[in-house]
Amino acid sequence: MVNIIIFGPPGAGKGTQANNLVNDFNLFKVSTGDLLRDKIKKKDQLGVKIKSIIDRGLLVKDDIINDLIESILSNKNYFNRLIFDGYPRNFNQARHLDILIKKYYQKISFVFNLKVDHDVIIGRIIGRLICSNCGLTFNEFSNPSTKENHQCHISFLQKRTDDNEKIARNRLETYTKETLPVLNYYQNQNLLYEIDGMSHIHEINKEIRRIIQSLET
Repeated sequence: MVNIIIFGPPGAGKGTQANNLVNDFNLFKVSTGDLLRDKIKKKDQLGVKIKSIIDRGLLVKDDIINDLIESILSNKNYFNRLIFDGYPRNFNQARHLDILIKKYYQKISFVFNLKVDHDVIIGRIIGRLICSNCGLTFNEFSNPSTKENHQCHISFLQKRTDDNEKIARNRLETYTKETLPVLNYYQNQNLLYEIDGMSHIHEINKEIRRIIQSLET
């Protein structure tokens, strides 16, 4: 049983790798992006506010995110079997996560950081397509949807409204400023593992699984 955090700039493939690990180790994925988009779909006052923030490439306030995360950690069905995708984004969130982890008698076992060049990131974000039916993610340039890898109809493939170059560059700048310092926090705890995010999707998954399995045995 493990709790995992996966880092990487927007478009690095965190979601894809998190989904693979969910299947490999029977985990539950905690994606702040998904949680926030669920709020946006409700179109209430908070949802409208969140959408405005995200559309400008900015980060949602910590207190909103932390409350969403605690609702997951307090659920006994997910005890020590979580993978965090997109959280924590800054040092304050990292410290708060430690508090919540201890409060609910759990631990962080691994922190993975996917390293990808920024020019590659821009291409991945612009070309990203998400299936609204099954949730799988594809890229029209590097990993297109085909009959072999995707069973849903092509009409389900959608682009997110925030997946454009201007917003992508704003998100990268925000990530560099707010999130990269968190890596030092986990490195000091001997939890951080650097992963070459430029490799093929399957090779990245293989390397992450190797690290987890080598330390579990």
